[in-house]
Amino acid sequence: MSLKTTQRRTRAKPKSFLASLRTFLTPALWKQAEQARPTTRRSPRWSTQPLLLTLLVMTWCCGQSQAECFEMAKGFTAVCLHKRRRPGQTAAGFQKALAQLPLSVLRVVAAGLRRRFQQVFDLVSDGWILLGVDGSALACPRTAELEQRLDPPSKKHGPPQLWVTALVHLRTGLLWAWRLGKGDNRERSHLQALLPTLPQAALVVADAGFVGFAMMRALVETAQVSFLIRVSSKDRLYTEEPDWGARRRHFAGQELWYWPKEARKLELPALRVRLLRVRDRRRRGQTLWLLTNVLEKERLSEVQAGLYYRWRWENECFFRTYKRTLAKVKLQSRTVRLVHREAEGALLAVQLLLAQGWLALPQQLQSQAVRRRGEPVPRLSPRQALLAVRQVIQGKIGVRQQKPLQRLLAQALREQRRRRSAKVKREWPRRSPHKPLKAPQILTLTKDDKVLLAKVLEQAA
Repeated sequence: MSLKTTQRRTRAKPKSFLASLRTFLTPALWKQAEQARPTTRRSPRWSTQPLLLTLLVMTWCCGQSQAECFEMAKGFTAVCLHKRRRPGQTAAGFQKALAQLPLSVLRVVAAGLRRRFQQVFDLVSDGWILLGVDGSALACPRTAELEQRLDPPSKKHGPPQLWVTALVHLRTGLLWAWRLGKGDNRERSHLQALLPTLPQAALVVADAGFVGFAMMRALVETAQVSFLIRVSSKDRLYTEEPDWGARRRHFAGQELWYWPKEARKLELPALRVRLLRVRDRRRRGQTLWLLTNVLEKERLSEVQAGLYYRWRWENECFFRTYKRTLAKVKLQSRTVRLVHREAEGALLAVQLLLAQGWLALPQQLQSQAVRRRGEPVPRLSPRQALLAVRQVIQGKIGVRQQKPLQRLLAQALREQRRRRSAKVKREWPRRSPHKPLKAPQILTLTKDDKVLLAKVLEQAA
């Protein structure tokens, strides 16, 4: 079989809901998930496939409570798996079987979906796989167990919360990987845990909350990927030039050293970075200062860096989809085990929903997103994709019906218009005004620092 034939079969677009699911949830992936589940303490009525499929459908369907969503999901699962033994009939039995399901099974499914994304979609843009990272908090019920086991909320008298850090493919908006944990502002530790999921040729785009020597060193040395991170006046960069004055513009696009005091005390080698200065004309000439380890200007120019950082808004769009479109601002489970499984299952559901929507887009739109840099990139509308899937769940479109679902998903596009007014219409009384980040500090290395720098670089070589 030739390579072209293999690629043609891989990229063949399914036309029904079940065929679209089988494109990503392949039989090999279900087999891996079944093998990751231990044979002991397994529910006789809930095998792995109907259990996970019911969990996904409960996220997609609309309902006021978990019991209402379960009643609709179990019937839809029975229709999809009509040749297999019917699963359990009660919501309590489903919750018990879900609590016994190891989280490793869900992570095996997520890893398999990442592999399928690389086979089905063209994720490369200008030689990079652009991945944006950001985090957000999920509210949980005020039960005694959750208040004791989870960290206290950031707001006074707030409910217990669960923190999620997500990696999102910036051009397509696809969810790539995520990490759940407790507490606030633990995004850097979550990103370090997500390093094994990063593909080759990845460019991690992040805001100023991910600045740190340990974080950047892990990206460069451990994951061996590139980064593009925004910096502010809290960060200090060093140069070997004796007299630089106050001309920061002189160092825009130049190579500098990132070497904090803690790294010098431990005699760790400094990071060679490049400082980029990008002006945002839409925000009254606001200047963005970006730091990257890509030293070649031909591989990453200032224009490209500004475009990629502007695409980082897809992270915010993903959290809006997860928390607002799918109504996951507050989770409904009342125990620690079920809260984690509910959040993991909902993230898998968002991942599959966005993948099915992007797969149904015309191939012409996908190719334009790569070839034409000056035009707006076509974006999938998660809300319209969810409404199309809900028509299948409600029985208005058959699970094996081909054309109606394909037509709805192909039309699920966002508006491509240029904003001519501010996003904030009026000032909110309890919201602090936005303060633009200032330029980083650029200092000159002393003689002792230069001697130490040469020593640690020689040892590292």
